[in-house]
Amino acid sequence: MGLFSFIKGAGKKVFGKKETAPTLTAEQAKIKALNEAVSELGIPVSGLRIELAEQVIVEGSTDTNADREKIILALGNVEGIGAVADNIKVYNPEPESTFHEVMSGDSLSKISKRVYGDPMKYNIIFEANKPMLSHPDKIYPGQILRIPSL
Repeated sequence: MGLFSFIKGAGKKVFGKKETAPTLTAEQAKIKALNEAVSELGIPVSGLRIELAEQVIVEGSTDTNADREKIILALGNVEGIGAVADNIKVYNPEPESTFHEVMSGDSLSKISKRVYGDPMKYNIIFEANKPMLSHPDKIYPGQILRIPSL
């Protein structure tokens, strides 16, 4: 549990992409969009609760650190989100991954070579970031990725 920082101006655009019911406040509409962003990924989490303050505060429970980290990244890699306060309970914790900010000119193989010493292990990083990543070549500067230990 902790606070994770993100690039506020980079990320998936989820706010304002759909018409919202006029009965929702701007904050409620943002929370609804963030819930939908997590839901669309199909990451198993129970009791998901998202709050907006100076940062996104996320609560709930999941079976693994991998699922917890994916939820944090799904929320943090949204344009306009600068930090995620993690209050997710993990039932079967395994070692935590490190996070890596994608820089201009990065590719998964370049990151893999830097982190693992082998560019051919890029698929480990790709698999660790599914379903947020749909293709190994679809990364962008400012995006934060999970880098699992070997």
